[in-house]
Amino acid sequence: MFYTYILLSHKTNKYYIGSTGNLEDRLSRHNGGRSKATKTGVPWTLEYSEEYETKSQAYQREMELKSWKRAE
Repeated sequence: MFYTYILLSHKTNKYYIGSTGNLEDRLSRHNGGRSKATKTGVPWTLEYSEEYETKSQAYQREMELKSWKRAE
């Protein structure tokens, strides 16, 4: 299974949207400061996730959500 997810940083009050094949590991990497894009927002909390059959579907949904974010 693959996932599209939304994280929230309570430190910066910002959201991060991503996709992954292992949600628990990815959240651990974000909170461990091992992701350049989210390093300054630690700690992150998982606010929302969706499950998909393929990596491509999860990535397409990630791009869709990110386009909505930019539109606002």
